[in-house]
Amino acid sequence: MQARLNYLDNAVAMKAAKHLISAVKVLKDTSFPAATGELVALRVSQINGCAVCIDMHTKDALHAGEDQLRLNLVAAWREAKVFSEAERAALELAEEGTRLADAAGGVSDEVWGNAAKHYDEDQLVALVSLIGIVNSFNRMNVITQQPAGDYQPGQFG
Repeated sequence: MQARLNYLDNAVAMKAAKHLISAVKVLKDTSFPAATGELVALRVSQINGCAVCIDMHTKDALHAGEDQLRLNLVAAWREAKVFSEAERAALELAEEGTRLADAAGGVSDEVWGNAAKHYDEDQLVALVSLIGIVNSFNRMNVITQQPAGDYQPGQFG
């Protein structure tokens, strides 16, 4: 696959990406669990069909010590026994927050309430922000057909 744009060679694209990456770094300084963040980023990227982000989040999660079985089961997390109740709540919020057009009412009160049982306000802000940022990256990458497979863990900070 040939990318429609080369982000690494475009000053405007790199400036925009750097701001999104900076926002992700802010979230990493919160108490929201980093491992859960990678699972959420992977699931959002799966839903959006963003191969380059799936490649990145899978490799970063493995590099950070995540279990391959859990990564294999993210797409089917509801039927898998390997995720905690807090992780399930985050994954459910990520799915509803990504599929806004599929649910006329947006994120349900039930899904929000379940997430709020497991995460404090700062962690919820981090989770919601992460969902939004990953969706932004996914859309940019899918629109411009960024190819997957070459990512090295930690490549973007």
